Amino acid sequence: MKNSKSKKLIVILLGPPGSGKGTQVRFLQKKFRLKHIGSGNLLRARKEKRDFTGRKIAQYIDNGRRAPTPVIFKMWMDEMELFKKDPKLRGFIMDGSPRSLYEAEMLEKALEWYEWSENKKVIFIKISPKESIWRLTRRRMCKKCGRNIPCIGEFQKLKKCDECGGRLIRRADDTMKGVRERLRWFKTDVQPSINYYRKRGELIEINGEQSIEDVSKDILKALKKR
Repeated sequence: MKNSKSKKLIVILLGPPGSGKGTQVRFLQKKFRLKHIGSGNLLRARKEKRDFTGRKIAQYIDNGRRAPTPVIFKMWMDEMELFKKDPKLRGFIMDGSPRSLYEAEMLEKALEWYEWSENKKVIFIKISPKESIWRLTRRRMCKKCGRNIPCIGEFQKLKKCDECGGRLIRRADDTMKGVRERLRWFKTDVQPSINYYRKRGELIEINGEQSIEDVSKDILKALKKR
């Protein structure tokens, strides 16, 4: 896929917990040389600044609470402002956001403001709740860099992190109870944003219960068709 200087590729990647969004983000970043906006990464970085907002964010995420939309939205806008200044920008990918219908509507306004609505692609990696539970209760994470290691394909054979060499451990919230809670939140909060894009005719659904390679291939095919 080729993008002109004025037509940046914007990819919004959505999916239930355990759908492999992180793996596909890395693939698309490398394939198209895209920047990345990940709300989780932004929050973790922001909490290291020991001002009021940093301490408040730490209180929220360290106790399993979700930062409110205005906080997330400001960080999105700050990142987009930096991207706008980059003459070599090819586009960017967002994963795990928008987390609600309200955020989806705000994101649309932000993309319009920065004149990036023209080449926006919304990808939904679809897996069943049963598959989410199976994957999340078996996945691991790197204790050193925090990278999530999925329990599918070649990743199952890893003995240490394939990016930094760190030790692999189980995430504390990847329990049956924790996963079911995340799935409930996905249904009540995130699903309306997916329905929003579906009604607009913008949603590209991908079968996420395939191999990682086949999911990547289907995403590329879908992007090239539009």
